[in-house]
Amino acid sequence: MNLSMLLDMAADGAGDRVVVGPRQGGLSAAQLWRRAHHAATLFDRAGAKHVGFLDVNSEAVPVALFGAAIANLPFAPVSYRLDDDHLDEILDRLAPAAVVVGSEEVHRAVERDGIAVITRDVLSRVVDDDDQSTTPPASDADPDAVAVMLFTSGTTGAAKAALLRHRHLVSYVISSVEFMSAHEDEAQLVSVPPYHIAGVSTILTSIYSGRRIVYLPTFDAESWVTAAMTERISHAMVVPTMLGRILDVLEMRDARLPSLCHLSYGGGRMPMEVIERAMELLPHVDFVNAYGLTETSSTVALLGPEEHRAARASESDSGRARLRSVGRPLPSVEVEIRNADGAVAPVGERGEVYVRGEQVAGEYLGRSLLTEDGWFPTNDAGYLDEGGFLYLDGRLDDVIVRGAENLSPGEIEDVLTEHAAVAAACVVGVPDAQWGEAVAAAVVRAAGAQTDEAELRSWVRARLRSTKTPDVIEFRDELPYNESGKLLRRVVRHELAQLKESRPSQIP
Repeated sequence: MNLSMLLDMAADGAGDRVVVGPRQGGLSAAQLWRRAHHAATLFDRAGAKHVGFLDVNSEAVPVALFGAAIANLPFAPVSYRLDDDHLDEILDRLAPAAVVVGSEEVHRAVERDGIAVITRDVLSRVVDDDDQSTTPPASDADPDAVAVMLFTSGTTGAAKAALLRHRHLVSYVISSVEFMSAHEDEAQLVSVPPYHIAGVSTILTSIYSGRRIVYLPTFDAESWVTAAMTERISHAMVVPTMLGRILDVLEMRDARLPSLCHLSYGGGRMPMEVIERAMELLPHVDFVNAYGLTETSSTVALLGPEEHRAARASESDSGRARLRSVGRPLPSVEVEIRNADGAVAPVGERGEVYVRGEQVAGEYLGRSLLTEDGWFPTNDAGYLDEGGFLYLDGRLDDVIVRGAENLSPGEIEDVLTEHAAVAAACVVGVPDAQWGEAVAAAVVRAAGAQTDEAELRSWVRARLRSTKTPDVIEFRDELPYNESGKLLRRVVRHELAQLKESRPSQIP
């Protein structure tokens, strides 16, 4: 089974149902099917070996994704925020390719030998049932063929291309949702960029389940709330930074989004204060924390609605702490924690998160990271508790090595954000002549709150110990994030390292 068959099933089973766009005037499943086939024809005529996508969110995204699948070509959405050098490098690797763009400026930047530029408007044109120009190649995509290529940001060196094959993505879809299980009134608001794995997986699960997709071109909290109210959005996925800004707008407008019934979040650490505030403000909403990676075709573990409510109502520290977890693995996925020697770690011991399942690709262009028996090392640090709940401690690369001790940035961040005056924190290791690395923190104060370095150091020392107490604390108006909501730790690390050089140590 391949991705084009998911659209075939939707068009055959519920062709008149609106699946993309507004309630009135949106694309039906049958119309999407026709436009995707028209796109496949264009890609085939262009002699493309890949289908690139360089634009913001629009109905052209699912048209291009399914059109690529019908044409038996990998779909490669690329960040429209890349600088010229990184964009040129990726386009050279994709050529010969058909690349979908949305603006004249991008059109000029992309145009070159080996690249056939196709505008968003061309993919969005109406295609009649008897349109003879829509004659795509017969779709017989091999389930083992590459369906999607997703590139890393490429901020250091050449970007890596993660490969997801048809069988990985289809396995995720059919194990996650039931065919046409969504009510016709349900609508999914998509505000993550097209080159994010959540942007791809949401298209597939929504089309297969029959849930209408509503796009925001780019995320803005005001526009998100307006769209959620206007389009009666029932489902949405956000990253933690988005949720905090959405809550600010809801409080300012005194709005409560009565149509919203399901909100999933992921892509970064969710501050306890933010999720508790969300559950207080939106008690009618089912919250889901979804943990997944590009290499795993999206979600591999989740903390469900009832687990959220149970954790929030718990009177024990351990029960309440489960709000910090990413829940338990999906039934179709296995998760292990392994120590530095590769052995499976006991319950409660931190190590590297390994995952295995039919949806797990674990592959980059030119190499696979899977072990011989199919396990994928995620490079995420974490542990499992006695109930099988998974807790993440950031990336293994983020671990701070102070002397002979490995320190978890996430543990220190959790303690800092428990302070009433702290809205957000980023903890990193910076070079230190005595200890190798010292603990440094960038902190955002809560609105109207006051605190200083000495108070926060005492707060951490009382709850952890002196070696985990930040040597450097810098107060900021905000932390740096990329457009996908990922905290830019490398930026913070570089800036705090420079600050550390100018200050004497505060920790004995």
